[in-house]
Amino acid sequence: MEQAYIKDETIERFDFTTIPLKMGEYECCTFSGCDFSNTDLSDIKFFDCVFTGCNLSLAKMQKTVLRDVQFRDCKMLGLRMDECNKFGFGVRFENCSLAHSSFYQKILKKTTFKNTILQEVDFTACDLTEAIFDNCDLANATFDNTTLEKADFRNSYSYSIDPDKNKIRKAKFSLVGISGLLDKYNIDIS
Repeated sequence: MEQAYIKDETIERFDFTTIPLKMGEYECCTFSGCDFSNTDLSDIKFFDCVFTGCNLSLAKMQKTVLRDVQFRDCKMLGLRMDECNKFGFGVRFENCSLAHSSFYQKILKKTTFKNTILQEVDFTACDLTEAIFDNCDLANATFDNTTLEKADFRNSYSYSIDPDKNKIRKAKFSLVGISGLLDKYNIDIS
C-alpha cells in the first residue's frame, strides 16, 4: 500500500470516521476540529504536529509514532498511548480530557500536562521525571512503580500517590495537596 508523506498542511473540521486518514507520515501538520474518534491511527507517523479541538477518543494507536506532538483542547478518552511507538515518543497536552487513558510503561520525561483532565489514567511503571502537572485533575489516576522524581504537582489536585510504591525524590507538591501522599493511612487531615 502506498504511504503518503504530508508536510506543512492544515486540515480543518474533517470527519475521519467516514474517510480514514491516509497511512504515512505527517510532518509539521495542524489538525483542527477533526474527528478521529474510534478510528485506526495504527502505524501512522506524526512529527512536530499540532492537534487542536480534535476528538481522538478510543482511537487505535498501535505503533503510532508521536514525536513532538501537541494536543490542545482535545477530547482523548480511553486512549492506549502505551501502544504507541516508544522510539522518540514526545507529547504535550493543554486543556485536554484524557480520562480512562493508559500510559503504562511510557517514558514521559519532561512532559507537560496543563489544564488537563487525567481522571483514572494509568501511569503505572512510567518515567515521569521532571514532568509538569499544571492544574490537572488526577482523580483515581494510578501511580504504581512510577518514577516521579522532580515532577511538579503543585497546582494539581485529587491525586493519590503512595511514596512507598513510587520514586518521588525531589518531586514538588503543594501543602494543600499533601494529603494525596497520605491516603493509604486513612487519616483525617484538617
